[in-house]
This record gives sequence, structure tokens and C-alpha cells, in this order.
Amino acid sequence: MTVSAVINVDIKGPRISRHVYGHFAEHLGRCVYGGFYVGEDSRVPNEGGIRLDVVEALRALDIPNLRWPGGCFADEYHWRDGVGPKAERPVMVNTHWGGVEENNHFGTHEFMALCELLGTEPYISGNVGSGTVREMSEWVEYLTREGDSPAVRERKANGREEPWKVKYWGLGNETWGCGGNMTAEHYANEARRYATYCRDFGDNKLYRIAAGAADFNYHWTETLMKQLSHLGCQRVERPLYQAISVHYYTIAGTWEDKGAATVFTEDEYYTTMLKAARTDELLTGHAGVMDLYDPTKEIGIVLDEWGTWWNVEPGTNPGFLYQQNTLRDALVASVHFDIFHRHADRLVMANIAQTVNVLQAMILTDPDTEALVLTPTYHVFQMNKGHQDASSLRVDVRGELPSREVGDGVLKTVSVSASRKDDRLLVSLSNLDAAIEQDVEIDLRGGNVTDVEARILTAAALQDHNTPEAPAAVAPRSFDGATVEGGKLRVRLPAHSFATVSATLS
Repeated sequence: MTVSAVINVDIKGPRISRHVYGHFAEHLGRCVYGGFYVGEDSRVPNEGGIRLDVVEALRALDIPNLRWPGGCFADEYHWRDGVGPKAERPVMVNTHWGGVEENNHFGTHEFMALCELLGTEPYISGNVGSGTVREMSEWVEYLTREGDSPAVRERKANGREEPWKVKYWGLGNETWGCGGNMTAEHYANEARRYATYCRDFGDNKLYRIAAGAADFNYHWTETLMKQLSHLGCQRVERPLYQAISVHYYTIAGTWEDKGAATVFTEDEYYTTMLKAARTDELLTGHAGVMDLYDPTKEIGIVLDEWGTWWNVEPGTNPGFLYQQNTLRDALVASVHFDIFHRHADRLVMANIAQTVNVLQAMILTDPDTEALVLTPTYHVFQMNKGHQDASSLRVDVRGELPSREVGDGVLKTVSVSASRKDDRLLVSLSNLDAAIEQDVEIDLRGGNVTDVEARILTAAALQDHNTPEAPAAVAPRSFDGATVEGGKLRVRLPAHSFATVSATLS
């Protein structure tokens, strides 16, 4: 069977926000300490304690934003504990993740220095669960206000004269759970209150993100949208929040036994891919609720936690959520991005959980050496980065996509998305079948295609992964299985593979 589709390269769809390729760094396990931050006395090359090989690897991805300090940690984090001389910063206990002691050496100034080194935008998640409105309001002021005020004087005393630009601001995290165990109705009132006091200073205009639902809880989204609709009748000049978040993780088993990262059956693989594909249902459902109250799509969706979640690697701290990353994880990422591209009209940001050493990471490091591993997921981000801020292109499939039954569901085993930026076309294709190759033929209409280049990411087995001893076991390579002739793109996709095809349009 050949998958047949049409792409009209001259009909541009909604812009794919670069921020759907966002990242997440929580004070969890070795994500911050031993991952991003090794301290100024480390033997590992660093700048102000920030690990430079991690910075270099992430700069190659053009990462658009970085979410910090959590996650659940955000709602027990008090920002003033993390500013000022390091020797005077109080120690706290990270009760969510392993009960370890947190010395607060990586705080606001260190995070902003990291963002500057990365060339990325900060996305700060504020403390609603155990904090106060005043605390969050003063953090915004400390970061973004110029002139004079107690918070500004405090910032200057801590070594930063000029304010930073901080656009993205989260009004809490998972307030239905670790962020306060609130009801939707209670949190809606809290979001209104916190948003009111998170003020714009000068030309720094906040993009406030209300803490949204887990998975398919559409009631939560509707409650927040109803509030905005009501406030709109009161002549509010600007919505109190500009987006609503949602969280969705992909697992093969149950929350009690999620399955192993590298030892899994073919059935578990297909279950994983079916659950990843449900992200489309998730975004469609939340967007449908929002459309009822906001048909012009002024309010965005932010999927600021997504990715695979497996049982921790044997012998590691169960509170650190350290897991390996296989070709299966890479295909989960490729499927997500195709879905993100299709929802470009409403999805404004997404953040994979997490960037270094935690869950579906880009990078695995050793805390005491220069060993650094780029995961298969990293390579999907790198191969796909040309979609950032490009115009989405609709992919019209003729007939049915190949599929297979998985439990009570049906998994479509071929996934395709496309975009164009100026005169460059990028097509991403995934074959999720574990054993069967797939032919794809796409009629490219509305332009001439030249200078075709293709790359592929695959491996001998779904369980293959990268290690310090074999860092390129799963790595992209040039691909000769894609050709263009007579305006038709033909691709022969090997089993369990991800490919990208780029070309010049005229």
C-alpha cells in the first residue's frame, strides 16, 4: 500500500510558533544541579557554574524558551531564597523530589544568565500553591522594572543594574494537584487575583499563563474560559491571562508501573504510540471548549509538560526520575510535533519534560565528568527545527492511512506534517510500524521543488539508545530514500523511522 497525499505549497496555513519547541528545567534530580549547573569550582568547563557543553548542545536546537523552576517544585519555591550571596542563601528541602536538600545556589540570577547563554526566552512558573500574591508580584517587579522601588534596589544590590525582559509567566502549576489541590472554581478566582498583581512594567508586557487541566479535564478549561468571558463584559482592557496550560504524559502501563525505558515488548511499543497519538484528541477537545468562548482564538493553549514517563532506571534515586531514551521516545516526539503543527492556530507553546537527565531528556550527563550524551529525542528536535515560525502546510491524505488495532483503539502508523519558511519546504514523516516499511507519495502543488535533501533517524531495534560508550547508536544520517520527480515527492520509509525532507521552492 502506498500512502498518497497532496500538499499545496502555495497555500500557507497558521504560523507554527517556535515556542512549541520549548523546554522545561525543574529542580528535580540532576536536571539543574549536575545537568545545567555544576558550580563554579567544577572541573567541567563552565561559566558562572553553568555547564558549557550543555549550553552548546542546546544552542544547536535553537531552543525558543525554557520553563523554570518547576513543576511541582515551583509551588514550594520562594524566590528570595535564591538571590543574594550564595553563602547566605538558606537551605530548603525539596519535598516533592527525593527529599534532598536544596542549597538555592541556582536562583533567579543564575537562571537568567543561563537563558542569556542559550539565547532563549525565560518562562517562569510562579508559586501559587504555598506563596502569596505579594511575593509573585514583587518577583515580577524585581525582574522587569526599571527606575526605583524596593524590589529594584534589591536587584541592583544583588548585581543587576538593568531589568531583564521576561514575557512568559505561569500563574502556578498543576493547581489541581501538587500546586494546591484546588477545584477549578477555586483556582479560577486565584488566577484572577494573581494575574491582577502580576503587572506590566515599561515595555515588558507579560504573557500570563493560567495553570490548566490534567489530560482530558475539559471542565477545568471551560471554567477558566467562562471567567474570561464574564470579565470581558466588565471592560477589562486586556485578558487577565493570555493562555491556559494543559499537561499530558505518555506511558505504556499504569501510573504505579509505567513500564521500563529500554526493556519493552512490541505490544508495549504500540500502546505507547497510541497514547502519544491521543495528544491530537487532547488538543482538539480543549480547543473546542475554548472556541465556544473565544472564536477568534485570542487565548492560547500551552502544553507545558509533555513526553514519556517510564519507571526510573534501576539503581537510581526513585525521586530523581532518571530514565534512558530510545528510538521509541524519538518517535513519540515526532508524532507530537506533527500534531502540534496541525494545531498551530491555537497551540502557542509546548515544553517537553524535561531538558536534561529527567524523563524524556534531550541530554544525559555525568555530574562529575565531561561525559555528555545526545538522546534520540534530541535529534528529532534538531531535524525538525526548520518548522519553527514557519507557515504550516495542510497535508491532504487520499484514502485511508495504514493502521493497526491496538487494544480498544486504532493507531495510524504513518504521520506527516509540512511547513514552509520563505522559499524552504520542510516535510516530516514517521513510520510507526515496528516491522513494515512504507511508501509515501506526496503531490507537491503550487511551486517547483529543487535542491532536495533528506535525513533519517532509525535503528536496528526500537530499544536502541545512546550511551557514553556508544553515543551515536541512534543518530540521524543522510537518506537516499526520498526523491522528487514531476512535482511528486516519493519516500520509502523504513520500519520504525523518522525522516525529514527539505527543499527549495520557486
